[in-house]
Amino acid sequence: MSQEIKIITTEDGSHSLYHAGLNETYHSFHGAYRESVHVFMLYGLETWFMRNPGVQPIRIFEVGFGTGLNAWLTLVWAEQNKIPVLYHSIEPFPLEKEIYSQLNYTEVDETIMHYKPYFERLHQAPWNEGAIVSEYFNMKKDITTLEEVQLYPTDVVFFDAFAPSKQPELWTKTMLEKVTESMNSGGIFTTYCAMGQLKRDLKDLGLTVETLPGPPGKKEMTRAVK
Repeated sequence: MSQEIKIITTEDGSHSLYHAGLNETYHSFHGAYRESVHVFMLYGLETWFMRNPGVQPIRIFEVGFGTGLNAWLTLVWAEQNKIPVLYHSIEPFPLEKEIYSQLNYTEVDETIMHYKPYFERLHQAPWNEGAIVSEYFNMKKDITTLEEVQLYPTDVVFFDAFAPSKQPELWTKTMLEKVTESMNSGGIFTTYCAMGQLKRDLKDLGLTVETLPGPPGKKEMTRAVK
């Protein structure tokens, strides 16, 4: 296993990763699984779906494939609801199998444990090309940076980069503009971050910004609608 990355257990029992080089975890130590469900599923995908019934497929762009947790939860949602999802994710530093194969996300919720084989399938899907991962989930994951990626029209953005204090280059107004320009009308941008500058920049870019209750252990999060 890379000396830079080690597996940790967060407060809800689910794993996350600690990146020694950045001195940062991949998820909230208050609960990785609960954070993803709250920020990206509930206030992102579910909200967009309720506001746009019948619009298919749903197009999602994720900044930071990371552990694959957001992608796997989205796949489970797509299969359960029989709603096709086109998922585009970027990750400049993909995890090695010896790390992702030990992650316990598929064991957290007994009701969806039967989707476990798809978690490894997500990680094993080829990079830089499209892949049909399941009946309702098509994915393209690119080994690239936000600066270099070619974006497609998007309904929901999962902005799950490392914190602005760790990767400030990903949170600049220029990068936010690139992402929000790709969003369709009514599109949702959701992130765990509640930084004031982020909200001001999103507002300046023409989005309607909401400060929402954060996941367990975090007071606030941000959602913006185009």
